Amino acid sequence: MAHPSLKAAFEAGRFVVAPGIFDMISARVADGMGFTSLYATGFGTVASHLGVADAGIATYTDMVGRVGAFARGCRTPVVADADTGYGGLLNVRHTVMGYEAAGVTGIQLEDQEMPKKCGHTPGRRVIPAEEMVLKIKVAAEARRDPNMLIVARTDARTTLGLEEAIRRGQLYADAGADVIFIESPETEAEMQAIGKAIRKPLLANMVEGGRTPILPARRLAEIGYAMAIYPAVGFLAVAAALERVYGHLKEQGDSNALPASDSYGFGRICELMGFPEVWEFDRKWAQPEGK
Repeated sequence: MAHPSLKAAFEAGRFVVAPGIFDMISARVADGMGFTSLYATGFGTVASHLGVADAGIATYTDMVGRVGAFARGCRTPVVADADTGYGGLLNVRHTVMGYEAAGVTGIQLEDQEMPKKCGHTPGRRVIPAEEMVLKIKVAAEARRDPNMLIVARTDARTTLGLEEAIRRGQLYADAGADVIFIESPETEAEMQAIGKAIRKPLLANMVEGGRTPILPARRLAEIGYAMAIYPAVGFLAVAAALERVYGHLKEQGDSNALPASDSYGFGRICELMGFPEVWEFDRKWAQPEGK
């Protein structure tokens, strides 16, 4: 079931910062930190699950199980990337219904051609705006819970320019999207223009090393944004940490000299993943020896 708290945050004007989650360890860590929402990143989820590029290779079946695990395993509302809806209008309907049944609170749909490409990378092309308008209308009709939010993303800025991206954002808002996501504005001035032109809650995609400047949450709120996602911050940090500790292991032949700061701690990870409950269950139902 979708969490009403995220919609309420937007209605109350509270700015939402959402870290990217990509596997259940990242989801559990983020879930315990008091965020208003979590963002199930397509790039990170595809990379961790399939080990391939986020380039339209993952299917609906690949993704719905993963985002469902995130939603079931977290108390925090999850907004999940659903690419293009994995096909035409009937596919979009099926995807929205499936993601809602899986327990996510928001579904992100984009206007790229299939196969899609990751945002902030070259070669992205978009479908006609009118086709995406129909997808959004189908998505809005398909959801059952009014707390289930539809995030409409346009990738038009990179190939068709800012004016067309803003026009599409306005069309998608009118079609029934709850949150508008204009991907890859390239300057703060462009972001300000978007903030002035779009009346629905706006999402900013803060990608380290990407095309869009990373602005503080306070500044984003000042120029008209309601939410910022940080899809890559987690998996970039994890990859760097793994490279560091694996390199140490390869060079030294053991892990004894690793700094304590490089380890989450075995006890903490057991607690994070729910082992105390398992141990309590075992104690409760332990059978006497020989029985």
